[in-house]
This record gives sequence, structure tokens and C-alpha cells, in this order.
Amino acid sequence: MSLNQFYKWTGLVIIGALLIVILLTSWYTVDESEQAVVLTFGEAEDGITEPGLHFKMPWPIQEVEKMSKETFSLDFGFNDGEEEADKVTMITGDDMIVQADLVVQWKITEPVGYLFASEEPEQVLFNATSSSLRGVIGSSEIDEALTSGKAEIENEVREVLVQLIDQYEIGISIIDVRLQEVDLPNKEVRSAFTKVTDAREQKQSKVNEAEKYANQKREEALGEKDAIMQRAEGDKVERIQDANGAVSRFDALLAEYQDNESITRERLVMETLEKVLPEANVYIMNDDGNTMKYLPLNQGNVQNVTPPVTDEEEEEKES
Repeated sequence: MSLNQFYKWTGLVIIGALLIVILLTSWYTVDESEQAVVLTFGEAEDGITEPGLHFKMPWPIQEVEKMSKETFSLDFGFNDGEEEADKVTMITGDDMIVQADLVVQWKITEPVGYLFASEEPEQVLFNATSSSLRGVIGSSEIDEALTSGKAEIENEVREVLVQLIDQYEIGISIIDVRLQEVDLPNKEVRSAFTKVTDAREQKQSKVNEAEKYANQKREEALGEKDAIMQRAEGDKVERIQDANGAVSRFDALLAEYQDNESITRERLVMETLEKVLPEANVYIMNDDGNTMKYLPLNQGNVQNVTPPVTDEEEEEKES
């Protein structure tokens, strides 16, 4: 084989290899669960999310980077299978040590930012999660972190983490944040905290019972006060009415007295005697001394009776 023929066949092989490379690198496919970014001499173009067959310039002019559209999970915190030295601990606002287990669900929403804004976007997400959780736990008290404040802590961590990731612009979006568990670092501390919590609950129970008793007594006192005030008001009205009646009777009696003084005076004497001596029989002597009038005041009538005969009167009759 001559030198010209060698060069010829070598050129054909190179051209064929180039054609094969061009043919193989001029198209690409994007799956339903994928998204792609086309790089032209290393410079990123707009991301491609439509699935199917796509064409591009052959390598090395253009390249394709594919990423998943699925949702990823980041576990941050302690794991029961880890050694104590490897577990993540943090300090609360009242200087207590706790361990928290947090799950962050995220996905790639901007492929260009995910590829070029940071060398390790997942590590950036991990650090942002750590910063957010530690900041929120550090501003909370131990009681809130271990009991009723978990939901509020979870919401605050989500808000802080979303703000940080938006500032970093690493092409990641936070889908959800779940605070799985917050616990004390060891059994001795957990036991002591349980005792303190039980004592606090008992104290609160006693306080609630005392407040209930105080409210009951207060209501009873208020009810008794209202009853006394109502009785006093009734007595007031009754006395006012009695006084008004007495005034009316006195005015009527005065009018009668002015019309006939003697009769009215005698009637008043009789009524007074009836009140003072309700069961007594009263005898009134006439001016001539021969007869007496018997007044049963309780019956309201007057009877004439013959007085008993004395010894002197019998002698006078016999003579």
C-alpha cells in the first residue's frame, strides 16, 4: 500500500468517525420525569422540560445536561441508629439542649441555576436548613419545642428556609418542611424534664381548680347580693306604699275631724282601745248613773245592759 492510499484510508476513517459522532450527538431524548439544559460551548440556554425527541448541534458544539423533575427529600437532624457524637444538637432560647429531626422536600425548578449558581446546591440546601432550624429553635423555649409549639416552629422554619433559598438562587424550590420530632439528648434529661412537666401540669390543675372554686363562690356571692338588693328594693317599695297609704288615711281622717271633731275623737279613742285591749270587755257609765253601755269592740256593736243591784239599792227598794 502506497503512502497516498494510506492517507486516503486514514482520512476516510476519520471522516466516518466524525459522521458517526455527529449522528450520535445531534439528538437527545427527554423523559417524562426529566428536564434538560442545552450548553453551547459551555454556555447554558433555556431549560427544556417538554418530553420527547429533540435535536441540537453535535458535540463538542452543544452538550445536554439532564436533571430529574421528581421531588427529593433532605433529612436533617438525629437518627436513632447514629452514635451520640454524630447526632445534631442545638440550644434553645432558655439554654436547653435538644435534638430535632427535620425533613425538607424540594425539587429542581430552574435547571440553569441548579447547574451553575453553586458547585454543590444540595450542600447549600443542607446548610440553609441547618441555619433556619437552629435559628428558630434558638429563639424558642424548651417547653414550646417539646410540646405545643412544634407546629409554629415548623412554619417559621419553612418561611426562613424559603427566603434563604430564594436569595441564593440555586434553582431549588422548597415544597414542604416537616418537623418529625424534637427530643432531649439522653434518658436522664428526658426523665427529669418529664417530672418537671408533670409537676407543672399538677400545679396548673390546682390553679384551675382554685380559679373554678373562686368563680363559683364569686357567682354565689353575686347572686346573694342581687337577692338582697331585690328584697331591699321590695321592702323600699312596700314601705313607700305603706307611707303613702298612711298619709292618705291621715288626710281622710283629718278631713273627717275637721267636719266633726267630737265624733271623730271618740271613734279614735275606741279604735285605740280595740288595738290596745283586743279581748277586753269595756263598760262605759252614763252621765245619769242608772245604766252602762257594754261595748264588745271586737264585734263592732254596742249593747245596753242592766247593772248589777247592790245591797244599798236592795234596802232602798224594801223600805
